[in-house]
Formats: sequence, C-alpha cells, structure tokens
Amino acid sequence: MKPRWGLVIDQERCIGCEACTVACRIENRTQGRYIRVRTEGSDRKDVPGGQFPDLRLVYLPLPCQHCQAPPCAEACPSGALVKRDDGPVMLDPDRCDGCQVCLAACPYGVIVFNEESNRAEKCDLCAHRIDRGLEPFCVICCEGQAMHFGDLDDPESGASRVLAAREAYRLDIEAGTGPSVYYCPPKAPRGL
Repeated sequence: MKPRWGLVIDQERCIGCEACTVACRIENRTQGRYIRVRTEGSDRKDVPGGQFPDLRLVYLPLPCQHCQAPPCAEACPSGALVKRDDGPVMLDPDRCDGCQVCLAACPYGVIVFNEESNRAEKCDLCAHRIDRGLEPFCVICCEGQAMHFGDLDDPESGASRVLAAREAYRLDIEAGTGPSVYYCPPKAPRGL
C-alpha cells in the first residue's frame, strides 16, 4: 500500500525564523518562495495577537497544502500539475505554458510565478528526497522542530504521532480540497 505523505506544523514551536523558506530555496535552487511564513490572519510577520497582557505571535508557515482534490491541477489547461498517488502535487515545468491559471485556482495562494522562466513554481514536498527515503528539506532545517513529516496512514510516523497527541486543524477545509498539511495551534496560556 502506498503511503499518504503529509506535514504537521506545530505552531507552538514555530518561531517565524523562515529557515523552512531558506531551506526550500537552497534545495530547489530557485528564487521563488515556496513556503511563506506569516502571522495567522495577516500577511505580516510581526503583528501580535490576543489582548494585553496575553499577547503572542502565532506563525503560519504556508507551503503547498498538497490537496487530495487539488483545484490547481483541475484548472491547469496544459496538464502540468498532477497529484501523485502518495500525496504530493507535482508541477512539470516542461508542460507549464505560463498561463498562470493555477495561481488563481489555488485557494491558499502558494503557487508562485517565475517571471524569468515564464513558468509557475510550487512546493513538491521534496518528492526527489522522499522517493529516496528522506524527509523534505524544510522539515530537516526547521530550527524550532515545528515541522513533522510522515505517512498519515501509518500511526508510527512522526506526523501521525503528533496528530494523535495534539489538537490539529487544516486550512479552509470547507473548500473541499482535503489539504495534507495540518496545524497544531498553541496551547492556551496558563490561567486562562
């Protein structure tokens, strides 16, 4: 049986350092930002949430959500975007015609357009690494050890163990895309 790869991001541990973004750029040799980090509910990183005196920053690393039903793949007229059986949504740069339809179709805004190559670019969950039994490079480089990767159908995988132990949510589940990225929110401060 094929694995169903996914990510779990622990927002309690994420410090907004963007090591995941830098790791992605290094591993994929690109100028694009496949992972964006933002403060939850904002495109800015430095906006606190909560009310005084219980202020906190909650970061939201935003990689491709590797949807079970990816609207980007459905919308792509050239067939450049394809969902693999084991989870990652892949973009074939040789088939991409630069139409940018996928950018508009993605409800998460995580596909970028490279003006130099005139092609879309996106996170592929480091499929070249997972095919060799390695974790995505963003997971390896996460300074706060906030990113967990694994087979979501294997209860012994790192991702599944975190999901079993913590409350988690997925982004925009009402859109019906079935994201494979889960977020564990920070625990409430003591005394609240």
